[in-house]
Amino acid sequence: MRMKLTAKRYKSPARIPAFGPKGVEQALRESELRYRRLFESAQDGILILDAETGLISDVNPYLMNMLGYSREEFVEKKLWEVGSFKDIEASRNAFTALQKDEYIRYENMPLKTKAGRLIQVEFVSNVYLVGNEKVIQCNIRDISDRKRAEEALRAKEEAHWSLIENLEDHWLLLKNLPVGIVVHTPDTQIILCNPEASRLLGMSCEQLLGKDACEQASTFVREDGTPMPLDEFPVNQVVATGHAMKNFVMGVARDRDGEYTWVLVNAYPQFDGGETLRQIVVTFADISDIKRAEELIRQHLEHLTALVEIDHAINFSFDLNLSLTTLLTHVIVQLGVDAADVLLLNPASRTLEYVAGRGFHTKAIEHARTPLGEGYAGRAAQERSIVHIPDLAKEHDSLLGGVLLAGEDFVSYYGVPLIAKGEVRGVLEVFERDQPVHDEEWRDFLKALAAQAAIAIDNVMLFDDLQRSNTDLAQAYDATIEGWSRALELRDNVTEGHTQRVAVLTVKLARLLGLNDAELVQVRWGALLHDIGKMGIADGILLKNGPLTQAEWAVMKKHTVYAYEMLSPIRYLRSALDIPYAHHEKWDGTGYPLGLKGDQIPLVARIFAVVDVWDALRSDRRYRTSWPVGKVRKHLHSLAETHFDPHILKVCLDSDVLVN
Repeated sequence: MRMKLTAKRYKSPARIPAFGPKGVEQALRESELRYRRLFESAQDGILILDAETGLISDVNPYLMNMLGYSREEFVEKKLWEVGSFKDIEASRNAFTALQKDEYIRYENMPLKTKAGRLIQVEFVSNVYLVGNEKVIQCNIRDISDRKRAEEALRAKEEAHWSLIENLEDHWLLLKNLPVGIVVHTPDTQIILCNPEASRLLGMSCEQLLGKDACEQASTFVREDGTPMPLDEFPVNQVVATGHAMKNFVMGVARDRDGEYTWVLVNAYPQFDGGETLRQIVVTFADISDIKRAEELIRQHLEHLTALVEIDHAINFSFDLNLSLTTLLTHVIVQLGVDAADVLLLNPASRTLEYVAGRGFHTKAIEHARTPLGEGYAGRAAQERSIVHIPDLAKEHDSLLGGVLLAGEDFVSYYGVPLIAKGEVRGVLEVFERDQPVHDEEWRDFLKALAAQAAIAIDNVMLFDDLQRSNTDLAQAYDATIEGWSRALELRDNVTEGHTQRVAVLTVKLARLLGLNDAELVQVRWGALLHDIGKMGIADGILLKNGPLTQAEWAVMKKHTVYAYEMLSPIRYLRSALDIPYAHHEKWDGTGYPLGLKGDQIPLVARIFAVVDVWDALRSDRRYRTSWPVGKVRKHLHSLAETHFDPHILKVCLDSDVLVN
């Protein structure tokens, strides 16, 4: 059996931002659980394959039941290694096509179950990006029942045709067939019709007799709902070509609401002994049930696709406006409503406030502010139930009506509470400019979309809380480090104010030399803690008024090692260690504690070394007064290529940072 291959490009979704806190991990786990529920309960078979290796990584229960294979017989195997696909060459081609085109579809693939039963399936595959990895999702739908119905219909048609060839002899029998039959003359006028044709075409036989194809065609539409052109009408095509027209699907308008009876039409020419067209016999078979089933399947697939897209928008972005805009677009398209918005609950003021909307003619709705318990939305939130107003003209909501909805011409309203983790987060409002009748399935999908909106809001609130917590934590870290540095200055008042000054200057110069904001945070902390190791030096040495002995200098030099030992166990300060540990290293390798030389010395330590000496010489000490700028600059130049990195020294002295 030939299988039609069509290609379609797939646009990769945005990647989720890298963020480590446990709260985000929890949100992602919840997203995985939601996807897992969809995966496990889907009424299509689903396979997940690794795009690089082709190995099956997951299979849902529906497919295992459909084909009769266990999970172990699927997982870690290639598609064509599973029994049902072994004889299907297309299964090998599918994987190659997916790698090239990222989309394939087989409309009629024959598969054998493990028990040997043959079933017909529709096979659709797409490539998706999950994190940094590509995966292939194969959807496999059993269409055996639909195929059997089509075969049965075809068999009926063939049986009916044998009767039609001898129409006059069998007319009494044909009158009672469950298939409509209409006979046209060569000039397309109707000369015979049976009761089933009358029923399907919505006119009595008396009304149909004498009509020609031009009059009849006006009641038909194509499958896409557009009017049927005269030259496409089967009777006219048979007259034009002399050939039968088979399996032509048309809709017949039956009522004022635009509902159609869908029919499968076959038109057959009958000739006299020669090649003269004698009449055209047209059969009509009612396939409305099949069309309704197809429409229901299409609608379910659209709903599932919409939920997946919304889930992606929620989990791959913490932008609430983006997530809700995506959701509201699907609300309008999938539910067929005119406008929708989301009101977010402000817990402090207990007020529902507009956060996003689509489909409104004006921006007045953006000013919506509804106290909890008041108006339609406030009632929906407080009662935690859907509020439906079928006719807004008959009920009055002073909070929603008047200015907010002026010029919108809305007729009906739905307010759905958005509840996540047992807490009301807001309300999804849906507006329509007419009064359609919605079934239970429509309402269920509305609830599903509201649940997605609640999750989107909850995720963003969680992310915002985490960001605030991180900010508070960073501020706490910073305050703690500043406290440590002040504690050291209180112990050694010789260096009072020195720590804060060198921290400010070092950050400015580091920024000038190209370090980014995240690195500058560590630079500042390192500068503030540059002498933290002196906490381990005895007062007799640290506070000594006179010069230190050689033995005392040996002890004093250990303060860099003490700093390393104190700070390295603290994870968030490890990136700030370069300055406390290496700021006494010298460009010529004569420094301490490791005797590093040249570029072996960390960049930030080389920057700090210049700043540390500059500030020390520009400050008053117990044993001397501060030096003037010119003298300090001359002294620093004299230490280039011995104490300091000459390039770093030049940048520092040429900048406007070291001016006083």
